[in-house]
Amino acid sequence: MHHAKEYARPRMELRHLRYFVAVAEAENVSRAALKLHVSQPALSRQIRDLEEELGFALLERSAKSVRLTDAGKTFQGEARAVLQRVEEALKKTRAVATGGRGELHVGYAPSLTVRILPPTLRAFQAGSPNVRVLLHDLSTEEMLAQLRDGALQIAFLVRPTRAMLRGLRFAELMRDSLCLAVAPKHPFARRRTVRLAELVREPLIAYSRKEYPEYHELLAEYFATIKSRPQIAEEHDGIASLIAAVEAGGGVALVSESVACLAGPRLKFIPLSPAPEPLVIGAVWSEKGLAPAAERFLKCAKDTVLEK
Repeated sequence: MHHAKEYARPRMELRHLRYFVAVAEAENVSRAALKLHVSQPALSRQIRDLEEELGFALLERSAKSVRLTDAGKTFQGEARAVLQRVEEALKKTRAVATGGRGELHVGYAPSLTVRILPPTLRAFQAGSPNVRVLLHDLSTEEMLAQLRDGALQIAFLVRPTRAMLRGLRFAELMRDSLCLAVAPKHPFARRRTVRLAELVREPLIAYSRKEYPEYHELLAEYFATIKSRPQIAEEHDGIASLIAAVEAGGGVALVSESVACLAGPRLKFIPLSPAPEPLVIGAVWSEKGLAPAAERFLKCAKDTVLEK
């Protein structure tokens, strides 16, 4: 029987705390009932249920008013703190759900997005100052994997192949021409154009095949137009080391024109003849959809491209 009684006892809920705080502040059950839009008998019953749950009185009642007991005064402060904490938790959660606060994880290929990512970031942060944007410089393979498992919310890169885009969506943002990057002292450095046939004998510095398979597909397709294969001398996992290798004279590289923004005077960039197909650069995200913050980030990217 003891257990049955315990089970039947009312359990303290948030509404009990709200009702008690309202009565304590009004020092009158009738006024508190009006404010809360509940009947006076129902409010009185809720306060008594709370006192029964606690095991001690919170209010001293008289015909016209109520007064807090010492225990009631202590409980009033604690109840207010609990309600305030709950309100803060709701605000934070609501803000994350609507993209107004929290973190946004963005993957990017620095050599390709150097012209659009900085202005996109500035525009997004101006409109969403409470969202912390975390940028992740990753390989194509890593970005796609992290988009699928939710570690990234959006990524900016060269359009992957259809097979690589399984479970993901792609939106084109811009196209970037391919050119030849050479060291300033290379014989090609003073040329206005370089013919593809001339590259057959040149050692090429390339991105890593494992991490950038789409880049190697592009190279193979380009050289196939003259029934040849690229002579790859070195592979690098990032743009910084690739620039350094070309600068050191290890070979030449086919890169997007955007790389000029990163390399500056360290390299010369020469147009190719015939011109290769430009790189299609865009945003990738899960086919499950974009979170509100990621959607706003994508809109900022689209606006940035339109302004250029």
